Parts: sequence; structure tokens; C-alpha cells
Amino acid sequence: MLAAGIVGLPNVGKSTLFNALTTGHAQVDSYPFTTIDSNLGVVPVPDSRLRELERVIRPEECVPSHIEFIDIAGLVQGASRGEGLGNQFLGNIRQVDAIVHVLRAFKESNVAHVFAEVDPVRDAQVVETELILADLELLKRAVEKRRKEWQTDPRKYAAEREHFESYLESLEKGTPLRDLGLGRFQRQELKALGLLTGKPLLYAANVSEEGYGSGEMDPWPGSDLQASVVLVSAKIEMELGQLEPDERVLFMEELGIVESGLERLVDTTFRILGLIRFYTLVNNKLRAWEVEKGTRAPQAAGKIHTDMEKGFIRAQVARWDQVVEHGSLQELHTQGLLRTEGKESEVEDGDVIEFFFHP
Repeated sequence: MLAAGIVGLPNVGKSTLFNALTTGHAQVDSYPFTTIDSNLGVVPVPDSRLRELERVIRPEECVPSHIEFIDIAGLVQGASRGEGLGNQFLGNIRQVDAIVHVLRAFKESNVAHVFAEVDPVRDAQVVETELILADLELLKRAVEKRRKEWQTDPRKYAAEREHFESYLESLEKGTPLRDLGLGRFQRQELKALGLLTGKPLLYAANVSEEGYGSGEMDPWPGSDLQASVVLVSAKIEMELGQLEPDERVLFMEELGIVESGLERLVDTTFRILGLIRFYTLVNNKLRAWEVEKGTRAPQAAGKIHTDMEKGFIRAQVARWDQVVEHGSLQELHTQGLLRTEGKESEVEDGDVIEFFFHP
């Protein structure tokens, strides 16, 4: 399961947001470094297509896809040099696949902040700078270790050397590696190296409760940040998560909230990870599965079970909206509307798939 780390400066609402996401019980308080050990929670991905399929098919069981969120200790200036809980913070964030950076965009005098004024853009730059500095130190060490091999066999390691040197040049200019438009192989290379600024990033702007959902909240000054931004009120979202479904609907209507900020946050996290969803219906169990965009059918089958990938024969595929329209895969089969896909076909977002394989 892919994981996203919730990061940010101390007292920006990370643990409150984590509790809202997971309906968890991470400790929340108003002094720095409340979170020392990371909290982990698994969150279902909101999926309107799955709900429609469930409504039509009426399976005995319906299982959405999931993402793991990790609440990581707050970072301060100097974390790349070990200040605060810097070493622990950097070690934890190296393990995640994506970063959700919580920015404080609310003013509340009884909640301490590491700076005198609330400025989410400055806070974003502080954390980004620390990540860049940490990457620079790590990459310089990696280059020194590899330099002897590069000199021993220049042709064999030419591509690796070119990659490492381009990463180093970008970091020295203050450019995070995610901005380089790297391909899949290079993203995997960055992950193997433990580099932080190559990870997908989104900002969760934690705004005040006043006017949340109605468009009357304090102006958001961070529209020029070079990443996706989702506005949330962590406090309200946590309150929503503690209500019964009927009460939650009423409360959202009162506040003018059409779509939960958490739903937008989880959906955006899913998207920046480059994931898509496909669906299966087996033994009256409807289930969503997440795979990277571009995954071929056998590898998608392997997501369910390794034997299915090894013995893959073919896949019968329909679009989710075709299933909703006609009521079942069987009806689509009867009308000749199912398409047969082989080993080279790529799974598309929203496919409903039946896999055939040698056991």
C-alpha cells in the first residue's frame, strides 16, 4: 500500500488533520513537538464510481481502495542539520511515497506558532529549503561513493553519472527534483537514493473555520505555490468525522460544504501518486484496486494475487459506466459489449475487469 506523509512546521494542525482523516486518536495539543513518534492510519479513497456500481450491482461486500497516511513530527529551521527532531523527521519522510505539507493559514492567538506572523508561503519555503539542503548533503555523499566506479568504467555508468550530476546542479540552484519532469525510472532512482524533493507534493492549507465552505474564508495567499493546494479546516473536518452520517449531512449543509475537504485531499493525494483504479466483481464481492497509470493487465492481475499474474491468459473488460447502464457484466457479455484484452494491454482508469488465468 502506498503511503503519504503529513508534514509541516510545529502547530500547523498536522495531528488534527490526521485525526480527521483516520477518525483516529493522535494526541493534539498547542505546543511544539506534540507528535514525537509517527502515527499511522489507513484511509479509504472516496470513489463515486464505486458507489454507483454498488448501487446497481448490490454486492454482498464492497471494498474501496486505500492510502496510508503517516503523521510525522514537526520540522523546524535547521532540521537538515539535526535541529529539533530533524534527523527523525527526515528519516520518517524518506519512507513515504508522497508528501502532504500542511500549511497554517488560520490565526488563533492561543495556539503557538514558531514565527510571530502567520505566513503559509514563508512556511512552505522554510520546509522546502530544509528538504533541499538534506537532499544536497545526501546526494554529495552518494556522488563521492560512486565516483571511483564512474572512473573505472565511464561508459557503463555514463547515464547514472549524468543523472546524479543533473540532480546535484538542480539542488544547488534551489530547485526541488520533482520540478524536473522526470520519467518513471528516474523517479524510482530518486526513491532508492532516499531523496526527498523528488517525491510528489501537495499542500493542505489549514484555514480558519469562519466561512469554511461558503467561500468567505480569509484570502488564501499561496496561489503561486508550485504544487496542488487543497483548502481544509482540520478542526471542522475532525468534528464532521465524529458525527453520524445523517448529522454530518445536515452540518455540511449548514456550513455550505458541498464536498468534504478531506475527500478532496485524499483524492488529490491519490492523483499526484499517479494512481488509477480498476474494479473487480468476484463471488459477489465488489472491490476497487489501485495501480500506477500505464500498468499492463497481467501486472494488474498480480495486484490481486501473484498466481494470477504468472498464469495470466486474458482479461474481459468493460467501462464502469457501461456496467451501471446495463446492470451487470453478464448483460454486457450477452450483448457482446465486453472487450477482450491480452498481455500487452494497459488498464484504464474506471475499467471493470474479469481476469482469466491458469491456476
